[in-house]
Amino acid sequence: MTREMRDAPQFYLTAPSPCPYLPGAQERKVFTHLVGRRAVGLNDALTQTGFRRSQTIAYRPACENCRACVSVRVLVADFRPSASQQRVLRANADIVGDAAPNKPSGEQYALFRRYLDSRHPDGGMADMSMLDYSMMIEDSHIDTSLTEYRCGSPAGRLVGACLTDRLADGLSLVYSFYAPDEAKRSLGAFMILDAIARARQLDLPHVYLGYWIEGSRKMAYKAAYLPQERLGLNGWVRVERE
Repeated sequence: MTREMRDAPQFYLTAPSPCPYLPGAQERKVFTHLVGRRAVGLNDALTQTGFRRSQTIAYRPACENCRACVSVRVLVADFRPSASQQRVLRANADIVGDAAPNKPSGEQYALFRRYLDSRHPDGGMADMSMLDYSMMIEDSHIDTSLTEYRCGSPAGRLVGACLTDRLADGLSLVYSFYAPDEAKRSLGAFMILDAIARARQLDLPHVYLGYWIEGSRKMAYKAAYLPQERLGLNGWVRVERE
């Protein structure tokens, strides 16, 4: 009895703060720590109930008057790329993706800084140092990899990277960034399509994309990967089309 109490996860609630996605809204999050031997199983269970991981923290929205954040996962076996997604795949046929242990490098950080400075100069991650970046990449107690995407060959120019957790039932895309000067490639979309292909090769049924937020332009792209399931009050609901 004492051991169960000590090993049981403790959950905490953040204070209200401005929502980064919906103007005028306030956000709160419930979170717990992912550490030690229980981290893998706990992260699997929490992800299936709508949590996300950031380093050793699992969190999900707990806003009092808003349910806009909806967990989304792609149904890998039934997914077929749309015409526009097929164009993305063709445009990036020269890109080589290599999944490796989650180890940071100066080359990655330089690309990460370029991405933030171009796409999110006023975001919450804008002031991240090399040490902060290293912690984001390395600080994980579960099965985490970092896929590097390079032009032409494994030794080519780094144009993107995606931090990914392997779960019992799928891949969870934790964070990705890419070269801001390669807009025509749609590298963000390509990395999602590549993750779906990798999950299919691993015989995993889902790719978790995080939160789709109706009314948020930043998160609208997640609705394009169909069929998918969205987590509602009655569990995961299949969505065939928008």
